[in-house]
Amino acid sequence: MEVVKIENITRLYKTGVTETHALNGVNLSIESGEFTALVGPSGSGKTTLLQMIGCLDQPTSGAVWVNGQEVTRLNRDQRADIRRGHIGFIFQFFALIPTLSAYENVEMPLLLNGQAPAARRARVLELLESVGLADRAQNRPDQMSGGQQQRVAIARALATNPALILADEPTANLDTANGEQVMEIMTRLNQQTGVTFVFATHDPRVIKYARRVITLRDGQIVL
Repeated sequence: MEVVKIENITRLYKTGVTETHALNGVNLSIESGEFTALVGPSGSGKTTLLQMIGCLDQPTSGAVWVNGQEVTRLNRDQRADIRRGHIGFIFQFFALIPTLSAYENVEMPLLLNGQAPAARRARVLELLESVGLADRAQNRPDQMSGGQQQRVAIARALATNPALILADEPTANLDTANGEQVMEIMTRLNQQTGVTFVFATHDPRVIKYARRVITLRDGQIVL
C-alpha cells in the first residue's frame, strides 16, 4: 500500500526578481513499512520534500497523496487534521515543550485528539518504555541529555499510531553514541509496528540504517 505518492511536484520560491526551484518535477512513491532516507547536499531539496509530504507546505504545482488522500486539494485546517491523525514528526532540535515533563510531551498529541485519560496514560507509559525512558517520565527537557530528548520526541511522534513518521536530520545534534542509539530505536519501532519512516539527512550514521536511499540534487531525484 502506498503511504506517500508524489506526482510531478514543483516548489518555486521568489525573492524579488530571483526565482529558485527548491523542487523541480519530483515523482515519488513510498510504500507502507519503508525505512527511507532522503539524502543530498545542503540546498538539494530534501527538507522541502519532507515538508510537502508532511503537509507543512504546498507545492507550486503537482499533487501529493498521503495515506490515500490527495492533500494538495485540502485547505489549511484539513491539512492540519491529516498531520494530527496520520503523521508524526521528529525534528533536529527535538521541539519538546520545555515546561512539560517527558510524560506530558508525549501525552500532548493524545490530548489534542481527545483521547480518554485512562487510554492516554496507558499509551504514554507504553511509549516511554519502548524508548527506554520509563524512569524519566517526570523529567523536563532541561533535565535530560540530547539523546534522551530525541527519544522522547520519537515516543511523541508515535503517540497517535500514525501511518508515517517524518524525521528531519534526527541525529544532527547528537554525538555518535546517541545518534546510533536513536537510529537503532527507530529501526526497531519500524520493524515492530510497521509504521513508515522517512528521514532527511546527510549523516552517514543515519544513511547506513536506511533500507532505501533517495538522492536529491538541485531539486530533483537523481537516484
